[in-house]
Amino acid sequence: MGYHPRIKSPRGAKPFREKNKNQKRSHRRFGRPTEENKHTTTKKEMSEGTLKRLHILGNQKFGSSPFSQHFERWLTGVEAVLDEFESHPNIGADDQYLKERSQALAIIKLQLEDRHKKEAILEQEIKNLSYCRSRIQQINIEYVSANIAIRNRKNREIKRLNSTINHLKIEQEKVIQMKTGFFQGVSRKNREQREIAIIEELSDKQRELELATLDLKTEQKNLLDEYERKREPVLEQIKIFQKKTKEMETDDSLEERWFACEALIDAANTFLQRKAA
Repeated sequence: MGYHPRIKSPRGAKPFREKNKNQKRSHRRFGRPTEENKHTTTKKEMSEGTLKRLHILGNQKFGSSPFSQHFERWLTGVEAVLDEFESHPNIGADDQYLKERSQALAIIKLQLEDRHKKEAILEQEIKNLSYCRSRIQQINIEYVSANIAIRNRKNREIKRLNSTINHLKIEQEKVIQMKTGFFQGVSRKNREQREIAIIEELSDKQRELELATLDLKTEQKNLLDEYERKREPVLEQIKIFQKKTKEMETDDSLEERWFACEALIDAANTFLQRKAA
């Protein structure tokens, strides 16, 4: 046998085996918990936790519309709570509980599906509301534009008639001056004939002016009536659509979801009481 020199450990160093023991002890203290230290949820803890979580889900509010976008996630949460409760080794759900649970879930699923369809309809109503508002703006623009056109056309006609009337009044004044002797070269008969012609033409033009003014008011009234006739049904539609779309501002599914969770809580409580008995 050959001779193996003994290697001295550094001063103060602990033997390898002792260090290895300390490492194992350290792992047990700070490492992952051993199987013995794992906590198994008791039947009581599971039951209380399930009821509490169902109560929270029953009171859960959805922040914004469309609220139906949250339904699937909410149902998944409820079913996950029930699955965890029913899969506990000490629960052992009976047929009556499973029947009541299935009925409560079936009812809320139908209710939420109905809510989802209603929201889809309401989304279409929002589009209709937007169209009606655009239609009202178009009707207003058309009315203002037509009213300006009528007023401009009639104003031009009234301005022309006023100018003609003013001119005739000047002519009439000249004839009057002739009668008073300023224009002796014109015969009396001619002056009288001219005066009569001017008076008749002046009367005609004044009548035309009155009719033009009356026509302006009549056309504006007819235009306003037509404007109201077009506008009223659209405004009524807007009121209807606004009332319908206002329903989207509140989550009407909250009450239904609360009742569903209360039914599930009652089913679980009744089951636990049967089992305890």
